[in-house]
Amino acid sequence: MAEAGIQGEGRVARRQRRNRAALIKAAREIMTEKGAEAATMLEIAERADVGAGTIYNYFRSKDELAIAVLEGLMHDLGVSIQAVTDRFEDPAQVYAFGIRTVLDTATGDPRWRQMLHRSEVIADALFRMMGPFAIRDLRQASAAGRFQAEGAELTWRLTCHALIGASLAITEGQLSPAESERIVARLLCMAGLDLASATELAGRPRPPLPGR
Repeated sequence: MAEAGIQGEGRVARRQRRNRAALIKAAREIMTEKGAEAATMLEIAERADVGAGTIYNYFRSKDELAIAVLEGLMHDLGVSIQAVTDRFEDPAQVYAFGIRTVLDTATGDPRWRQMLHRSEVIADALFRMMGPFAIRDLRQASAAGRFQAEGAELTWRLTCHALIGASLAITEGQLSPAESERIVARLLCMAGLDLASATELAGRPRPPLPGR
């Protein structure tokens, strides 16, 4: 159905879709090279081969464009996490690995760090973009008897806000990065684990993501 919709769209809609994708790609490249603060809308438009004024037809501000870039990074991170956790036998470890990887990425990747001040917006984006992975993992771990998360969507929504809040606290020096394991353990308790089991799960060795 999705392919049929794209094939049946008009010329204007195709151009708009291409322009938007080109702008996000250019912004991702430039923000990776020099950071979101240093990137300008003009250089993003030039690299995307889009008119300097046209960019504002798609994104009202650089902040809005940066969020679109971050949403793509979140989805890509979800895919990378899945590539690693597909080999895990314990479904609870799949979820634990995911939330620890999000925490480490949010505090370590400058493209995430620079957006953490928009905590409510970023938590909502995290819920939407990584929700299909995390909610599935919560449900599978619950079905296996490892978790007792009666409402997987609610658990994930609360976890998103806690993850972004903790990430912001770490980047602002209010929490030590050494607290990351304890943070993950507490978040696992939200899925219905007791603290001892959550602590053991949060402390398990974590294989690297592809390409890292």
